[in-house]
Amino acid sequence: MSEKTHHDKLPIRMLHDRVLVRQDTAEGERRSGGGILIPATAAVGRRLAWAEVVAVGQNVRTVEVGDRVLYDPEDRAEVEVRGTAYVLMRERDLHAVAADRFEGTEDSTGLYL
Repeated sequence: MSEKTHHDKLPIRMLHDRVLVRQDTAEGERRSGGGILIPATAAVGRRLAWAEVVAVGQNVRTVEVGDRVLYDPEDRAEVEVRGTAYVLMRERDLHAVAADRFEGTEDSTGLYL
């Protein structure tokens, strides 16, 4: 079963302004742009994370399922559904949205995040 199909069949419905996302990468070691391995224990400043939106509540207006969003991983509530970890948050806690549907519209800044 593919991940896309797995998310389409989630047994929950989001309420109000809630957004359910799945982190792009697991926390832990990561690589710099130059290929240097940075351990999970390395101290860094406040670092935002990217995630994929998998479900939205009926009052969410700016994001859709499938969008990639930028959020603060320190301000999150985690939940596990069918063995997969997700992050639950309010729409107002999102910092940015990266989606193909914005290209060529006035909502697009023309900048890459």
